Amino acid sequence: MSRGMGLFLVLLMIFGASFISAQPESPEPVLVMGNFAEPEAVETAESIPAAYFWNPAGNLPEPLVLLPVAVLAAAGSSDAEPAIPQSIRNNRYFVESVRLTNLAQESYEYGDYDASTNYAAEALRYAQLSDEYVALQLKINVANDAIAAAKARLDWAAANDVSARYPKEYGEARNYYDTSLSARSAQDWDTAITAASNVLYTLAFVEALERTAALPAQYTVWPWAVARDCLWNIAGRPWAYGDPNKWRLLYEANKSKMPQPDNPDLIHPDMILDIPALQGETRQGMWDAGRDYTPLH
Repeated sequence: MSRGMGLFLVLLMIFGASFISAQPESPEPVLVMGNFAEPEAVETAESIPAAYFWNPAGNLPEPLVLLPVAVLAAAGSSDAEPAIPQSIRNNRYFVESVRLTNLAQESYEYGDYDASTNYAAEALRYAQLSDEYVALQLKINVANDAIAAAKARLDWAAANDVSARYPKEYGEARNYYDTSLSARSAQDWDTAITAASNVLYTLAFVEALERTAALPAQYTVWPWAVARDCLWNIAGRPWAYGDPNKWRLLYEANKSKMPQPDNPDLIHPDMILDIPALQGETRQGMWDAGRDYTPLH
């Protein structure tokens, strides 16, 4: 091979490898002497181990005990480019591509153009494997983050007895969560992310129903000086009837518990008034100032 052609191929391979393997805050290439070792038979992202960490004290990364997927740090998911953790960015494939690039440069300086071309080709291959590894690790982290968020929402549902009030939706959310766990065990990251996201969507729908579906069935009377509570005013509130003229409906439903049953004007603070349905609407629970009720039409 001619010197000119060899120079052209080496520069093309080296700069091509540098371009593909370039990553933020990457270490500067360090010249590593030694014999070239044949690369491991790792060709696709699916066969890359779950976690490796770069050893800053040495030139090549030391493989540690593989971490369970569940303890990988969550990278988050958003439209913005995610931050790449140091341990993922400086993976063993990237470090090997740097080593091979240096060997290619060294071989070229010694005049061994064939060896330089071979080293450059391997550097490019390892840079591509590094890109696949980084993409895979970020997807794993997104899956773990989604599953953790789904678990938090299921805990909320359990604490709020959602399974009793919305058994269909709660059952669907549990099934999605189980699917996400199974998919993670099978390293099917896309399915795990989708299933975990469906948990959030399903329970978000339930939360919306909790806020707006049912009007209150009861109300605790406040002092007149605080809330101006009387049957007329209570009946006129949107979460009751939206019409003060409906006060008599409240009176008839609560007459037996009033201090003077024949006097509708006398109600005491802390009395619990029942609010019967007016138009067949669903009513349940005590009035909650933090909920958004849909008024009667």
